[in-house]
Amino acid sequence: MTRTVPSPDARAAIADALARLPRVVDLLAARAEEHDRDGTFPYQGIEAVHEAGLLTLTVGPRHGGPGATLADTVQVLARLGRGDASVALLTAPTLLLHAEQARTGAWPAGLYRRLLTESRRGPALVDTLRADPPAVTAHRDGEGWLLSGRQADCPGAEALAWMAVRARTDEPQPRVGLFLVRGDSAGVEIDPGSELIGLRACALHDVVLDRVRVNPEAAVRLAPPSGPDRTAEAWRELALAAVLLGVGRAAQDWLVRRLGRGAPAGAPCHRAALGELECSLIGAEELVHGLAARVDRGDPAALERTGAAGLLVNRTVTAVAREAVVLAGQDGLSRRHPLERHLRDALSGRAHFTAEDRVLDAVGRSLLG
Repeated sequence: MTRTVPSPDARAAIADALARLPRVVDLLAARAEEHDRDGTFPYQGIEAVHEAGLLTLTVGPRHGGPGATLADTVQVLARLGRGDASVALLTAPTLLLHAEQARTGAWPAGLYRRLLTESRRGPALVDTLRADPPAVTAHRDGEGWLLSGRQADCPGAEALAWMAVRARTDEPQPRVGLFLVRGDSAGVEIDPGSELIGLRACALHDVVLDRVRVNPEAAVRLAPPSGPDRTAEAWRELALAAVLLGVGRAAQDWLVRRLGRGAPAGAPCHRAALGELECSLIGAEELVHGLAARVDRGDPAALERTGAAGLLVNRTVTAVAREAVVLAGQDGLSRRHPLERHLRDALSGRAHFTAEDRVLDAVGRSLLG
């Protein structure tokens, strides 16, 4: 595993993009309540993220991008999550895909150039549709493949330019790989799936594939079933954790403004309670940002801790949002205020993480050797 070190020019480009974050976050926050209420996809928010250069921040230098690190990525997602967690969650897979391409070059050069061309014209969202075991089957058809199956609960399915579908072949000796599919391909249907209580603007729908044709060059990494790519998993786990950090900060931001209204110094009991929340968030932030920096440095021990970090951040942010509602009293439960939305977003975040029992089992197994 090589260390990620952007060049000085790349660092300057990353710094410029980060400087545009505050304006983007303000725009997201202004529309978040509307999208949550109506369950509508935040096209304007995704457009703002794209125009600020944030959606392609992890494109590698050899492809003309700045090659942002994992540490940069979690910083961006935590800030976006402070404005609208749904937009942050929709942004994350595209950032992760570009980062993985920079590391591994998995996409064929021609298809990736096409994706980058589309990205210059407008937002080109990409997601990896995965399940364990794979929920989609690939059937050989001449030199190409036909994909069939249903992938449940895909954020932003209706707006994806490309899908990297993890599928299993129906060969006598099955192989598993990624099949690169255009979102508007014949045979792709979006079916409304889970309707979570939070993160409602994510458009969490099922993707149904009915004999979707994939050319041979768009089938990559075909190999016998094996374990996950731990580096890719670490990026995903910390990216999701960063989105939740933004939710926790947004909840605390609103509570501080509410409790401080008319009492600049705040009541002593409120100061102590806010101090507790701040300490919890500081610990969660240091965990995520510290592990991200270690992954960037190539520390193999950090890769084994990101699953546990995601679990701890999930628990911490949920606890912070709940306590904020308690401290706010009746206002915390009112739909007139954003705090109840932040609590719903925090609770819904666990749907996107690896299940707690699997994380705990894996940690326990590692201890027992």
